Amino acid sequence: MEHQLTYLLSHFGYYGIILALIGGIIGLPLPDEILLTFIGYCVFQGNIAYIPSLLSAFLGTSGGISLSYLLGIKLGLPFLTRFGPRLHITEDKINKTRQLFTKLGPYLLFIGYFIPGIRHITAYLAGINGYSFKKFARYAYPGALLWSFTFITLGRSLGGNWKIIAMYISKYRIYLMLAAVSIIWGAYLFWKRRQKLQ
Repeated sequence: MEHQLTYLLSHFGYYGIILALIGGIIGLPLPDEILLTFIGYCVFQGNIAYIPSLLSAFLGTSGGISLSYLLGIKLGLPFLTRFGPRLHITEDKINKTRQLFTKLGPYLLFIGYFIPGIRHITAYLAGINGYSFKKFARYAYPGALLWSFTFITLGRSLGGNWKIIAMYISKYRIYLMLAAVSIIWGAYLFWKRRQKLQ
C-alpha cells in the first residue's frame, strides 16, 4: 500500500492527489482515509507542502462529490442500482443510505465523508432527490474541507506512526459508522426540537 501511494505522489504530485480523490469519492475502491493520512505523513517528512496538499485534497474531494451529484441528477437511481455493485456500492448500502438520507439529507452530506460506504452514495442521492446546487454545495463542500483537513493533519501530527489510522479504520469501521450516524441523528432531533419551540 505504502509503495503505491509513494509512487502516486512522486510521479503525479498534487495532481495525483486530486485525481485519486475524485476516483475514490465517486466509488472506485481506493483507501481514501489512508491516502489522506499518508499525504499528511509526506507533509511531516517535508516531501510536500501542507497548504497545497490540503487544497489539492479539497479540490479532489469536491470534484468527486460534484461529479456524483451530477450523475445523480442526470442518470438517477437506476444507474446507481445497476452499476453500484461494480464499485462495491451494494443494493443494501443504497437502501440504508436512502432511508438515512430521507431524514438526515443535509447532515449526511456534511458528515457522510467520515462514514465508509456512505460518502460514495450521499451525493448521488442529493442529485436524485432534486437538491439545488446551492443546497448541495452548502453542506457537501464544508464537509469535504473538514474531512481533508482532519486526516491530513492527523497524518502530519502522527508522523512515522501514520499507519495507526489505517489499523483503526479497518478494525473499528462499524463503530465509526454507528458513532457518526448517532451524532447525525442526535443533531437532527435537536434541530427538530428547536424548530417546534420557535
